[in-house]
Amino acid sequence: MQDSEKKKQLNKHKSLATGLFLLMTVLFVVMIFLQKNNPAAWIGYVKAFAEAAMVGALADWFAVTALFHHPLGLPIPHTNLIENSKKRIGDNLGNFVVDNFLSSANLRPYISRIKLASVAGEWLSKEKNQQLLIREISNLLRDVILKLDDKEVSNFLARKASALLEDLPLPKLAAGTLQYVIDHNEHEKLISLLAQKIKGFIEENGDLVREKVQQESYFFIPGFVDRKLADKITVGLVKYFEDIETDTSHRVRMEIVTQMQNFVQSLQTEPEWETKFATIRQNLLSPEKIGEYTGRAWEGIKKMLLEELHDEQSQLKKYILRSVND
Repeated sequence: MQDSEKKKQLNKHKSLATGLFLLMTVLFVVMIFLQKNNPAAWIGYVKAFAEAAMVGALADWFAVTALFHHPLGLPIPHTNLIENSKKRIGDNLGNFVVDNFLSSANLRPYISRIKLASVAGEWLSKEKNQQLLIREISNLLRDVILKLDDKEVSNFLARKASALLEDLPLPKLAAGTLQYVIDHNEHEKLISLLAQKIKGFIEENGDLVREKVQQESYFFIPGFVDRKLADKITVGLVKYFEDIETDTSHRVRMEIVTQMQNFVQSLQTEPEWETKFATIRQNLLSPEKIGEYTGRAWEGIKKMLLEELHDEQSQLKKYILRSVND
């Protein structure tokens, strides 16, 4: 609509200019005719005025036309200047703007006065702006996650995992992990937990112990003796595993640590573990299996992220908020 209006205005001004030029031409011809029959001085002035108007109009038309086109379609030298020199004009204009307006010397004083950090900090100090930022970040992340191709993501993860596991020395990795557990006494917690669970199982299943004692007892032994013996066994086992649970220097614990150290040494030195782990890698970490694992993993990660981004009180949004405040 705006272009159509501009075109109408252009045609109107062109018609007006052309009409004035024709008017001056007619006036000039009339003055020539009158001058032949009438020696009045004013005729000469009007004739000169009309002539000057025609020359000015033609000069303006030629100058403007020569900038953008060839006048009358004739390839006159030094015409159609814009078309022929547009690259050079653009380069010169760009260089002029860069050198005079976009140079570091011109921009630095203005940028230094802006103080973006303080402005951003002041803006983020307001709770409503923090919520707005978190909402926009959440929407952006949700949009990115939903637009991701699940198959492409799964394949990417599978390729990276396969490349990593291909060169991964599994026996040394397992030995290093187990040695870390020993060095940091993480195994003590596991032993204590197992001893506690076994003790609790024995305490809760005293009847099962009595039943087993009676099954293995000779027929001539009275029942009260079997029950007494079963109670003694139960109490003894409970006390034994309680000692293991509470005494960090118990010989059972020491034996477990010794066996773990021997196993670490075996993983590091015995070649047979390379073969065993190669079989494990082939059976459990084949490309097909890895693709299946990564597909499931991505499904879980995607679901978790979308839920976190949807929940206004999610841990992810709280973490983003803490990062903004920090």
